[in-house]
Amino acid sequence: MLAFSLNERAVELEVDPETPLLWVLRDHLSLLGTRFGCGMGLCGACTVHLDGAAIRSCSTPVSLVAGRSVTTIEGLGGNHPVQRAWVEHNVPQCGYCQSGQIMSAAALLASNPQPDEDSIRQAMSGNLCRCGTYHKVQRAILSVAAVAHWEPVAEDVS
Repeated sequence: MLAFSLNERAVELEVDPETPLLWVLRDHLSLLGTRFGCGMGLCGACTVHLDGAAIRSCSTPVSLVAGRSVTTIEGLGGNHPVQRAWVEHNVPQCGYCQSGQIMSAAALLASNPQPDEDSIRQAMSGNLCRCGTYHKVQRAILSVAAVAHWEPVAEDVS
């Protein structure tokens, strides 16, 4: 039995411990916001938070999340400052990579609330967007950073 916290709720399930977290989220827990992109942890479409840090769920065996806290795009609740900025700046085009982009941006801002352009480029460099909305992503992140009183969504780190 594997137990972990998912979007601030306790989860217990029996799965092969080597199953990638992505497939546990999608196939066993029906959370479809985390996307399959490359399957090798290179594109960022599958990004989730593990104890607050951005990770690639397609290349993370579910055994590594035992006893830890996982947050998916669904766990941000739809009203996270980054999600609001994405809408305000009309970031997505096709939208496929956006949940991974948003999760990477939220992790960046949680660890560095005032990133400069270079920090943003570095933090987001592992998230590929076939539509090329990188300039919109950067503007959206900068707009969240410019709001001094924004508060990140608290994640369960137990």
